[in-house]
Amino acid sequence: MLSLQEIRESLKIAEHLAHLSLTSGRDRQDSDVQQVPDDQKPYVPPKQLLLYLVRMGSFTSKPQVDSEDSQDESVTVPEGVGDQKELLAWVRAPLAHLPPHLPRTYRPRPVPTTTTPTSSPSSPPLPRPQPFRVMQWNILAQALGTHADNFVKCPPTALEWNTRRYRILEEILAHIPQVICLQEVDHYSLLERVLATVGYEGVFMPKPDSPCLYLPTNNGPDGCAIFWDNTRFKLVTKETRVVEVWHVQSNQVAILLVLEERTTGQQLVVLTTHLKARQGALLSSLRNEQGKDLLSFLSEHSHLRPTIVCGDFNAEPSEPVYATMTEETTGLESAYALLHGGQEPRYSTWKVRGEQDCCHNIDYVFYTPVSLHVEGGLDVPTEKDLGPGRAPNLSYPSDHFSLICDFTFSPIKDADITTDVNVIEIDSNL
Repeated sequence: MLSLQEIRESLKIAEHLAHLSLTSGRDRQDSDVQQVPDDQKPYVPPKQLLLYLVRMGSFTSKPQVDSEDSQDESVTVPEGVGDQKELLAWVRAPLAHLPPHLPRTYRPRPVPTTTTPTSSPSSPPLPRPQPFRVMQWNILAQALGTHADNFVKCPPTALEWNTRRYRILEEILAHIPQVICLQEVDHYSLLERVLATVGYEGVFMPKPDSPCLYLPTNNGPDGCAIFWDNTRFKLVTKETRVVEVWHVQSNQVAILLVLEERTTGQQLVVLTTHLKARQGALLSSLRNEQGKDLLSFLSEHSHLRPTIVCGDFNAEPSEPVYATMTEETTGLESAYALLHGGQEPRYSTWKVRGEQDCCHNIDYVFYTPVSLHVEGGLDVPTEKDLGPGRAPNLSYPSDHFSLICDFTFSPIKDADITTDVNVIEIDSNL
């Protein structure tokens, strides 16, 4: 067993070797090598160091704090609340004294340069498929937000669970998604119970060694969840996986669902995940291996069906895992890059931690353009609306912003598009 000092020394060496491997452009395929013998193969850390890396971030020097998902037992939806509008009003009532929900801008898909002809000039127009809305969101685990993340400019009231629980529900209900992919979920029972009143069903998978378990007043482990509107889709298959790194299980998980649209029988594969955090070449290489494992998992179950992959990848578009997820052989592209003229937005998370202003784009909605058509999506909140304290704040409960896209099923690959787009201001408080 390596000592703490030996781990630190090993990490320095490993970071240097991983940096050399990444900058040489050879960090691609081989995942079975334990060292770099001739600078022709990617760096793989020694087994003992790898076992440390996959758990780094959990507070392993502390004992776990006993807990269970019970902090929301007193929260019950009143009888008579029977639809989305009534439930949203109930959720907003405890927030009435706070600033309003942050406004968002809807960005329609860029107009195609060409249109698909109909069978003949006299043919009636083909019926438009009914869009479905997908939400991707790291909601910020309550235990991490209050005891680990050091949000120095966030008002304490904004981090209180009695505020955040309703803000999280408000963000979901205000946008009426049919598929919801969430990360850092540590109050799943509340979400499941409340969302069920308006027809959602859900699946949750906790992290094997959630860092939340080592923090005081925790509500159990955090993990990933997927909810779906059961009036629109029915569940066909559920698969879960602990994501692997060089054949070693990590502390990250993935959920894969096959959903079927009730009216058309069209099936949809939805996968969500939350990859390893922290910066540096070594962790960047680790995330790339997690991406490869996700794609293998996806390939095993997707069977060329329309597919959406959502998650907090903890990686900027410049990192290898982004290229891995979007290389041509995967059939996946980024919905938000499409909506923004081929480039990802500037940020999907913006927070102040200690003295650092942390502004990154690390959350993504990938999709199969051969079988799905992006109709549009919501831009993230503006810098002006966020204010100097960034997020979370009294108007928004997480340091990550929800990504929301509208899709339709389409058997035809999207035509080439222009990058000239218009944006439309919408009022999210309606």
